[in-house]
Amino acid sequence: MSEHPAHEETAVTERNAVAADDDTSLPLFHRTVRPEWIDYNGHMSEAFYVLVFGYATDAMMIETGLHAGYRERTGCSLYTAESHLRYLREVAAGSHLVVRTRLLGVDAKKARFCHELYVVGAPGDVPEPDAVPVATTELLALHVDQRAGRAAPFPDSVRERLASLVEPAPAWAGRSVAEVPAVR
Repeated sequence: MSEHPAHEETAVTERNAVAADDDTSLPLFHRTVRPEWIDYNGHMSEAFYVLVFGYATDAMMIETGLHAGYRERTGCSLYTAESHLRYLREVAAGSHLVVRTRLLGVDAKKARFCHELYVVGAPGDVPEPDAVPVATTELLALHVDQRAGRAAPFPDSVRERLASLVEPAPAWAGRSVAEVPAVR
């Protein structure tokens, strides 16, 4: 996982505090598409979808106790081991983005989660219940002890917090890239 330490404070302040009262979901993460994120085709470049999803991962880490203080104190962090990103719709400059993060599973050293990216009408808006995402990503992350250079168990409090957020996977999760038959 790439780190965005200077971004952590804004990740928390810019997120939408619409988490459920029972604390079983993560807050939504908001961003606005910057002009420099637009590519030669006139829509958001693929690298910036990854950037927005990376920031949403940072916000999830903050919410679950894996924040900068934790990393400094323990030398441990989440590292992305695998990801699958789907680009579903074009996104224009100035679009207001919302990322919904879902925890799909956690064990002693790993977490599986996904992000769904939506375009909404204005900053702070939330997607309609039947909204279709413009992009999705599914990730497998390892809890890594950076000093030892290997995966390490989550502290009980972090694992329990992650486990409390686990929800059913969306229908699109768990798929791989489709095979393209070779032309002979």
